[in-house]
Amino acid sequence: MANANFRRIGKVLAWMAAGFVGLAAAALLVAWVGLFNVAASRGHWAIVDWFLAFGMRNSVELRAMAISPPPLDNPDLIALGAGHFHGGCAFCHGAPGIPVSPIAHHMLPPPPDLTTSMRPWADAELFWIVKHGIKYTGMPGWVALNREDEIWAVVAFLRKIPTFEPTRYRELALGDLKLSRQTGKELATVESNQQAAGACARCHGAEGTVPGSALVPILHGQPAEFLARALQEYAKGSRRSGFMQPMASGLDAQEIRRLADYYSHLAPPQPKPGTVDRSLVERGRQLATEGDAANRVPACNACHASTALADYPRLAGQNAPYMARQLALWRSGYHTATAGGAIMAPIALRLNERDIAAVTAYFASLRAARDGGVQR
Repeated sequence: MANANFRRIGKVLAWMAAGFVGLAAAALLVAWVGLFNVAASRGHWAIVDWFLAFGMRNSVELRAMAISPPPLDNPDLIALGAGHFHGGCAFCHGAPGIPVSPIAHHMLPPPPDLTTSMRPWADAELFWIVKHGIKYTGMPGWVALNREDEIWAVVAFLRKIPTFEPTRYRELALGDLKLSRQTGKELATVESNQQAAGACARCHGAEGTVPGSALVPILHGQPAEFLARALQEYAKGSRRSGFMQPMASGLDAQEIRRLADYYSHLAPPQPKPGTVDRSLVERGRQLATEGDAANRVPACNACHASTALADYPRLAGQNAPYMARQLALWRSGYHTATAGGAIMAPIALRLNERDIAAVTAYFASLRAARDGGVQR
């Protein structure tokens, strides 16, 4: 009796296996002959569309369960995300005052207009989508997967985008970059919109303006040699950034040099007034001028003072949150593929949290001179 049951089960399994093989062969035949219509203009059957959306939603939810979002209400974080969104996302997803492109409307599936129809994704789920992208949708993964600080900036902005009026959106996305009203001639050229989307001034400011986010470096008055090298490293991918790599990769050597020369000749801004912890700044001054021999930390000014080599950045007047974030990246082993990163990573590991707060507060309190020097 038992043997008969086993034989019966064996036959069922054999028929099931044969059925799977037959289905696979039929699917292969359909693909080989070309019967399946891959045209985006035809769309999916309703059941296929439902199944794909159902599977995508559950896939994202599962993989986002282990992600713990940081606080996302920092205005600097939101402004940083806005700058990238305008250049990298608005074309497909629209923005306040900017409709979704008709080209994007005819993608399959069409990307959602995030100002009006963003699904109620959790913060962790948005992070996973921005980081990894979605297969077969045109949604790409992040260029620099380990730059989670950048990805969270985009998520912070996405959380706020439905609440922005067009004017507020332009303030965040374009910073202080002033765009003249387009004439017929300007609308007829391809350059005007491209320059508005890719202009460095959107995030870094320009003559008379500064970055709208303290998480963005101030480039005014930096040595041209350092700026050119940094752009070249972004273009090659040795310095990783989902924000900067796409921008720098589109620049040729002459454009990189022009940009570096432009920012190097701009007058650095004055430090913003604010409450200063004198004991913290004094500790930062000691680290900058003397170092910390006990912890094998060299003096920062050996490389970052106005008299140092032009291949290194000047830190006087730089945004403290930006400097702290860079030191955190080096401590985590990031950016070590560059010559500067190889030097900075072991130094950053020897700094504790208070030291980082101290040295960044000290440099931020200084006023950089136009020639790269320091004015007190």
